[in-house]
Amino acid sequence: MALKPVAFCTVSILALGLAGVAHAQDSAPANSGDGTESAAPSAEDIIVTGVRASIVGALNVRKDSVQIVDSIVAEDVGKLPDNNVVEALQRVTGIQITDRAGGEAATVTIRGLPDAATTMNGRNIFTSTGQSFSLQDISANLVKQVDVYKTRSADQLETGLAGQIDVKTRRPFDFDGFAVSGLVRGTYNEIADSYNPNVALLVSDRWETGIGDIGILVNGSYSKTKYRNETVTAGALVPFATENPTDGSGLSPLERIFSGWTPGLNEGLPTTPGSTINYNGVEVPYYLSRDAVFSTDQYGTRKRPSFNVALQWAPNSSSVYTAEMYYTGFRGSLYSDMMFSYVDYWSNPGAFETYDGTNIIKSRTVDDVYGFNSGDYTKNSTDSYVYALNGQWDVGDGRGKITADLAYQDSVYKTSFIAMRTDRTASQITADFNSGGGVPSYHFDDDSLLTQASTWNVAQLYDNAERDKGSAVTAQLDGYYSWDEGFLRRIKAGLRYDDRKASSYSRTADANSLGVSLTTLPEAAYFTNSGFMSGEADVPRSWMTVDGSWLYNNADYVRGLYGLTTSDQLTLNKTFDIDEITMTAYFMADAQATIFGRPLDLEAGVRYVNVASDYNFFDRYNDYALTRAGSGSAKFLPSFTARYAITDKLRLRFNYGETLRRPSFTDVNPTYSLTGDLTSVGYGSGSAGNADLKPTHSKNYDLALEWYFDRDSAITVTAFRREIDGLVVSLPVMSYIPDNGIVAGATDYFVVTKPVNASDGVLKGVELGLTYFPHYLPSVLDGLGFQGSLTVLDSSQTIPTSDSAGNITGYTKSAFFDVSKLSYNATLAYDRGPFNARLSYVWRKGFLHNNEASLFANPIGIWYKSEESLDFQLTWNVTHDIGVTFDATNLTKSKQQSYYKFGDAGGSATDNLATTLLARTFSIGARFTFK
Repeated sequence: MALKPVAFCTVSILALGLAGVAHAQDSAPANSGDGTESAAPSAEDIIVTGVRASIVGALNVRKDSVQIVDSIVAEDVGKLPDNNVVEALQRVTGIQITDRAGGEAATVTIRGLPDAATTMNGRNIFTSTGQSFSLQDISANLVKQVDVYKTRSADQLETGLAGQIDVKTRRPFDFDGFAVSGLVRGTYNEIADSYNPNVALLVSDRWETGIGDIGILVNGSYSKTKYRNETVTAGALVPFATENPTDGSGLSPLERIFSGWTPGLNEGLPTTPGSTINYNGVEVPYYLSRDAVFSTDQYGTRKRPSFNVALQWAPNSSSVYTAEMYYTGFRGSLYSDMMFSYVDYWSNPGAFETYDGTNIIKSRTVDDVYGFNSGDYTKNSTDSYVYALNGQWDVGDGRGKITADLAYQDSVYKTSFIAMRTDRTASQITADFNSGGGVPSYHFDDDSLLTQASTWNVAQLYDNAERDKGSAVTAQLDGYYSWDEGFLRRIKAGLRYDDRKASSYSRTADANSLGVSLTTLPEAAYFTNSGFMSGEADVPRSWMTVDGSWLYNNADYVRGLYGLTTSDQLTLNKTFDIDEITMTAYFMADAQATIFGRPLDLEAGVRYVNVASDYNFFDRYNDYALTRAGSGSAKFLPSFTARYAITDKLRLRFNYGETLRRPSFTDVNPTYSLTGDLTSVGYGSGSAGNADLKPTHSKNYDLALEWYFDRDSAITVTAFRREIDGLVVSLPVMSYIPDNGIVAGATDYFVVTKPVNASDGVLKGVELGLTYFPHYLPSVLDGLGFQGSLTVLDSSQTIPTSDSAGNITGYTKSAFFDVSKLSYNATLAYDRGPFNARLSYVWRKGFLHNNEASLFANPIGIWYKSEESLDFQLTWNVTHDIGVTFDATNLTKSKQQSYYKFGDAGGSATDNLATTLLARTFSIGARFTFK
C-alpha cells in the first residue's frame, strides 16, 4: 500500500513540472555550439548552493559526459548528505540497495547486477581477497563526488558487468588557498537504544613558491555505531506422516519422514492435500511442517577510522604531480544470541491446523522439545591502504596530455569466532508459523524457565579464525591528443599493468557437548536479553545464553574445559595463495560530424585484456596438501558511443560495450568448507570452488534520450540490454569425504555446491529520471524542487539442474538474484535562505535473494518482500560557514522479510521465513567550513 501515495505524489509533481516547462525554458542558458550548454554565467544565471547545488551538480556531470553516468555531488566540503557511500547511492537512478540490517545499507546493485567495479580517483580498489571494495567503509565525510558509470569506454576498467563506481576524494588544488572543514554528529539508533558519534576534519592549504604551487591536504573521519538486529524465523519445511498413517508404512502419527523423498527440489514437495511419498514400499500421504522456530538477537559495534593525505606540486602551468595516501579501517564485534527450538518430534502429537486447501501445517503443539541456545561472538577488522604517485604533463600547447600513475595497495582482513551452545528438552511448545503478516509466534509451556541457568546444559563449542590478505602493484600510462576542427577530434591510448596477490589463512575446531549444567560456569558467563521483538511478534521476550564478551575474553579457559588447543598453540594454516597478473592496452578515438546542422559526437575504441593466474590451494581436510593450478584468458573488448544533439536541450545517446566479470578468488578455491548434518537429513552440506572457472562476458547496449529543459532541470529516459555469457551458478554434488574432523552432526557424506560457468542470461530494462526546480513558485515555496527516478527491470537466466553426481540433466529459467522488477525513489528538496532540506522515499519490489541449500522440502528460492525507506535531512545554515544538521532514516519503521518461492510454488502466506526489524535512526550535528 505504501506504493500508491508516493506514486501519486510522483505523478503530480511530474505533471506540475511539465506544466511549467514552457515558462522555465524562457530562462535557459545559451548553447555553446557543440551540443553542450555554456558554463559561462549569463545575466539570467544564478549561483546555487546547498542541497540544490548537490542535485544540479550531479545533473551537470551526466550532461557533460560522453558516457551514461549518474552522480552524487557533495554540497560543499564534508557535505555529502549521508553517513556512508552506500546510503548515498540509493537515490541514484538504477541503483538498488539491499541487506539493510545493522542500522545501515550494505549491498549495492546497478540495474540489478551486484558486481560493480570500485575505483577511487580512477584507481581500482579492493578489500582483502575480494574483487571489489566494501563501499560502506568509506565515510561520506571524505567524499567529493561519486560517479556511477552505466556504460564504459575503452579507457576504463574492463571488469564489472554492473558498471563502475568511482569515488572521488578532495585534493589541495581543489581550493584557492587555506580551507578547514569539520563535522560533529551524534546518531541515535532506536532499536539498540544507543548514541553513536561521527566526527571529521579536513585541513588544506596551498602556496605559491619559487618552485611552483604546492598544496597539502589532510582529511580524517571516525564513526562508531552500536546496533541491534532482532529476527524471528519459521524454519524449513519437511514431511510428516498424517494423523492416520498408511498401514504397512511403520510410521506413527505425525512422525517426521526422513527418507523416501528428494530434498532440495526447485518447487519443493507437492502441497496438494493427499499427496504421497513412497516410504517402505507404501504410498504414504504426508503433511509439510516446519522443522524449527528460532529467534536471533544480535548486538554489534562498528568502528570506522579513515583518513587521506594528498600532496600536490605544480612546478609550472603544464604539469602537476600528486602524491596521496588513503586509509580505511573497520573494527567490528558482534554478539549473536540465538534460541533455536525443534518442532519436529512426534511423541504424543498435539493439536494442529493446516492452511486451507493445502497439506501445510500452519500451527501445532509439540511435546518433548529439544532446543539449544547459542552465544556466538565474532571480532573482525580490516585495514586497507592505498599509496599513489601521479604525474600529468600537457603537451602540444595544451592539445594533449600524458598521465602516469603508480599505485600500491594493501588490505588485510582478520576475523575470529567462538560460540558455545546450551541445550535442554522442554515439555511443550505451541507454534503458529504465520500468526499474521508473515511473522511467526511461539511459546513454551513455561517461558520463565528460559531465563534460569539451571534449565540449560553446556553443549557444543565452535572456535575458528581467518586472516585474508590482498595486495596489488599497478602502473598505468595514458596519453591523448586533440584537435578543435575536422572529423577526428581526439585520439587516446594507454597501457596498464596490475600484479594482484591474495592469500587466506584459517583455523577451525569444534567439540561435543560437555553435558554439565550451565550453573557450573561462573555467573559472569550468563547473559539474559530483554524486550526481544516487543510489540512486533508474539514470542518469548528473553532467554539466557553464554555472554559473548565473557566467552571471548576467557576463550582459553573455555577451550580447556573442552580439551581443545589453547591460544599459545593455535596457528592459522594457509588455504590458498593466488598471484594474478593483468596486462591491458587500449586505443580510442573521438570524432565529431554535423547532421542536419547539429553536432554528432562519436567515440570508438577497443581494449585488450590478458590475465594470467597462478593458484596454490591447501586442503584443510587432507593435512593441508598442496594443489597447484593456473589459468589464463585474453580478450578484445570493443566499445562505441554516439551522442547527438537533436536540439540545444535534447540529446540522444547510444552506447555499445563489452565487459567482464572475473571469478572471485573464493570461487576458484577448490578446498572444501563443510558443515555437519545439523538437521538430521542423513548428510551435511558444504561448498568448494572451481579452479577452471572462466570470466563471465557481457555485451551491453544502452540508448538514452535526455531533455535538459532548464539550467537545473531535466528528464532522462534510458533503455538498456545486457547479454551475458558464462554466468557462474552453483551445482550440488553428493560427496563422500571421510576423516573430515566434523564433530557436530558428524557424517562422511555432504552435498557440496561448486560454481560452474553453466548459465547464460539477459537483463533488460528502462530507467526514467526527473530533476525539476520550478522558478515560478511564489513566496516561501520558491526553492522547492524534485528529484526522482523509476527503474523497470526484466531478467532471465538459465539455471542447470543436476543429478546427485553433479551431471547437468536439464535447465530451468530463473530471474537474476537481487533484481527487483520495479524500483523508484522520490526526493522533495527545499533550498531557501538558511534552510536546506530533503525528504527521500525509496521503494523496491520484492526480489529473489538466493537459493537455499538442497536440504529441505520447501521451494528452493528465498525471496525478499518489497522494501522501502523514508529519510529526512535538514540543514540550518546559522552563518555562511556554520550549519546545524538533523537527519532521520527509516521513518516508516520498515521491516526486512523473506519467504520461500519458486515459480508458482510457495509464497509469503504459507512459506514465510524470517522477519528482521530495521532500525530507525535520528542524527543531530554541526559542521563548519572556512575557506
